Amino acid sequence: MRSMTEGLRLRVDRRSPVPLYHQIATQLAEAIDDGTLPAGTKLENEIALADQLGLSRPTMRRAIEELVGKGLLVRKRGVGTQVVHGRMRRELELTSLYDDLAAEGRTPSTSVLVNRVEPAPADVAEQLGLAPGSDVRRLERVRRAGGAPLALLRNWLPADVLTAEDDELESRGLYELLRERGVHLRIARQRIGARGSTAAEGELLDVAPGQALLTMQRTAYGDSGRAVEYGDHCYRPDSYSIEVTVVER
Repeated sequence: MRSMTEGLRLRVDRRSPVPLYHQIATQLAEAIDDGTLPAGTKLENEIALADQLGLSRPTMRRAIEELVGKGLLVRKRGVGTQVVHGRMRRELELTSLYDDLAAEGRTPSTSVLVNRVEPAPADVAEQLGLAPGSDVRRLERVRRAGGAPLALLRNWLPADVLTAEDDELESRGLYELLRERGVHLRIARQRIGARGSTAAEGELLDVAPGQALLTMQRTAYGDSGRAVEYGDHCYRPDSYSIEVTVVER
């Protein structure tokens, strides 16, 4: 049977200033990221990997620990080390995260933290083109992929746009529910950034407080030009990235 390292063609450059453990960790992360090592793949044990690459066992162990710390690998007693998931790549399109995960064959799941109608804060009212204090539906959800937390999603919609029960929001994507109710999104204004996580976000996303999160704010508009959704989302950067295609004019 061909070994995993032979199939991946892992290489180390002993003349490089980059530590050997980090060279291996980077190559394994890239293989997980591009799907060469899909979720569920079992890695050979550290001793075998170290022997195949001519590395010390502590060096290989440190490489594996780096990926375990990033949430890409998991150690299971009696099973060994397995790939958990790769990074979710998302093109800048007017789709929901739920739709994108399902399209990639990953299993999305959702926990609804907030689902209620309340007065719109001033900044949300401005984004939705409403008078401050107007009724909006506020949603807050944790989205997971393969059981691992990926994103904290906060959304506000004019109260008359959507009525949905928690079980609908747990089993289906927000944009799917909107389409079902005759609301078709046509254009959105979006801003991407990064910041440190709060203590509450860290607990929900299983990251340390202050760890960097990828952020995205989006205001989406329907057929009539009316703003129908404002989202303020944050994502684990070790599990999620956004791709942009740049075209010369």
